[in-house]
Amino acid sequence: MSRRYLALWFPFLPTDRLRRRPPQICAAALEAQPDAPLGFVEKVKGALRLSAVDRRAQTLGLALGITLADARARVPDLLVFERDDHADQDWLERIADGCARYTPLVAIDPPDGLILDIVGCAHLFDGEAALIADIEARCAALGMALRHATAATPTAAHALARYQALPAADEASAIRRLPVAALGLTPDATQGLVRAGLKSIGDLATRPMATIAARFGGDAVDALRQLLGEVDRPIAPRRTPPLVLAERRFAEPIASTDYALRILGEIAAEVGHQLEERKCGGRRFEATFFRSDGLTRMLAIETSQPTRDPKRAMRLFRERIETLRDPIDPGFGFDLIRLAVPVIEPLAAAQLKLEGGAANEAQLAALVDRLSTRLGRDRVRRFVPRDTHIPEQAQLALPAIDASAPASTWPLSDPGDPPMRPLHLFDPPQPIEVIAEVPDGPPHRFRWRRTLHEVRRFEGPERIATEWWRRRDGAADRPGLTRDYYRIEDVRGRRFWIFRHGLYDEKPDPGWYLHGLFA
Repeated sequence: MSRRYLALWFPFLPTDRLRRRPPQICAAALEAQPDAPLGFVEKVKGALRLSAVDRRAQTLGLALGITLADARARVPDLLVFERDDHADQDWLERIADGCARYTPLVAIDPPDGLILDIVGCAHLFDGEAALIADIEARCAALGMALRHATAATPTAAHALARYQALPAADEASAIRRLPVAALGLTPDATQGLVRAGLKSIGDLATRPMATIAARFGGDAVDALRQLLGEVDRPIAPRRTPPLVLAERRFAEPIASTDYALRILGEIAAEVGHQLEERKCGGRRFEATFFRSDGLTRMLAIETSQPTRDPKRAMRLFRERIETLRDPIDPGFGFDLIRLAVPVIEPLAAAQLKLEGGAANEAQLAALVDRLSTRLGRDRVRRFVPRDTHIPEQAQLALPAIDASAPASTWPLSDPGDPPMRPLHLFDPPQPIEVIAEVPDGPPHRFRWRRTLHEVRRFEGPERIATEWWRRRDGAADRPGLTRDYYRIEDVRGRRFWIFRHGLYDEKPDPGWYLHGLFA
C-alpha cells in the first residue's frame, strides 16, 4: 500500500494562538481593540522586527522582517507583543494531540505545521475529503487559519501546503509548478537558482543532477530528490503507536465527567481482555479525552508491576484526577475516549504462596502505585544496588514505581555476623582527627564534631582500591587513592565506619574520614 501524508500548515499560528488563549498581560489590549491588526516582534541585530503577523496586518501590507518603526508608520493602530516561542510550541503540540483522533502517526513540522500519515485511516472517516473537512471544521472552531495538502511523501505534502497557488491535474504536475523556494534552501541558494532562470521545480527537474550539484551544491540535489519522491524521508511521530488500544466514540458529545469516567472503566475492561489474550500486563496506561472542539486532555498512570486489572487502573486514575489543579473540563462535550497501553510486560498466572508472600508483595506494589500517582513518580523512591565496590556509588535512588530487576544484588552477611555496611552513610564523608599507634595501623582514638571517642575494639582493614577501568580520559596518569576501612566500636558501644584515604606510599599525610554509622 502506497503511503499517503496530510500536511497541515497554520500560517498565523502565533497570532491565532494569542487570540484564542491571551495571557493576562495581553487580554486587556485585545479586549479594547478586538479588530485591530496584530503582530509579534523580536530583536534582530539590535532592532525590533516583525516575526509574525495576523491576516489583517498581512492584508494591510505588513511583511515579516520589517522594523517596528516602519510597521507603525504604515499601520498606526497595530497591536504589538513579544513573541513567545514556547507558548506557540505548546499550542502546536496540543493541536497534534487532537489530531491523534485521525491517526496515531502525527509528527510536528516545526515551527507551525503538522504531518499526518493517513494511509489506512481515511476510510474510517468516509475518505480523505471527509477527514480533511472534519479537520477544517475543528480548526475553525479553535479560530485557527489552516492550509493543507496531501501527497505521497511528507516533503511534497509540506511544500504543497505552503507554496501551491493553483490546483493542478495531478500531484506530479502540482509539484513541478512549485517555486524553487519550496526546496527549503538558504535565501542565498534560492536567489542563485532564480538568477540562473530556474524559477520552478519543473525547471530544475529537467537539469542533470550532476550539473545541479556542481553549481548549487549537494543540498539542492537532496532537497529536489526528496520533493520528487526519489528519496524517502520518513516522519518521526510524536508518540509511538501503542501495542494495546481501545476507544469509544459517541454520536453525541457527553458533557458529564462522571459518565466519561464510567465509560473509561468499561474501556479498561476491554483493554484487560486484550492484555489477557497476549498474556501481558500494562505498566503505563494513558487515557485521552477528545473534546468536540478539537482539544484533548490526557491522563497517564504507571504501575510498579504489570497489571491488567481494570479496577486497579481506575483506582489510580481517580487518584490522579484528585491531584489535578484544574479539573477535567469537558467543554462542549467529549466525542471520543481512548485508553492506550504503551508499555506492556509479560504477565503469566502466578501461584499464591501459602504463607501469603505473594499477597504481601501485591499490597506493597499497590501502595507504591497509589503514593506515586498521588505524590508524583519522583517523590517515592527506593534504593537499588549497583555493580561497584565503591561504597557511596553502590546504590541508586530510583523511582519506586520502576520495578525492573537490578543487574546486581545486595551483599548479605553470613547469619550471626555483624553487617558489613552501615545503615547510614554520610555524603560526603565527615573528616575526623585520628590518633593511631602505628602509621598504617588502626585508630586508637578519634575526634568527630569536637567529641573525642576512645576505641574499644575494631575490625579491619577492608582495603578498597580505585576502579582504574572507569577513569575518564586524561586521568590515567593520576591514580586514585586506596581506602582502608575499619569497623569501630567506642567505649560507649557506639559503632562507626571510618577509613583512611590513601596509603603512606601514595600520600605523605593521608586523611581520615567517618563514612557511616551502624545501628
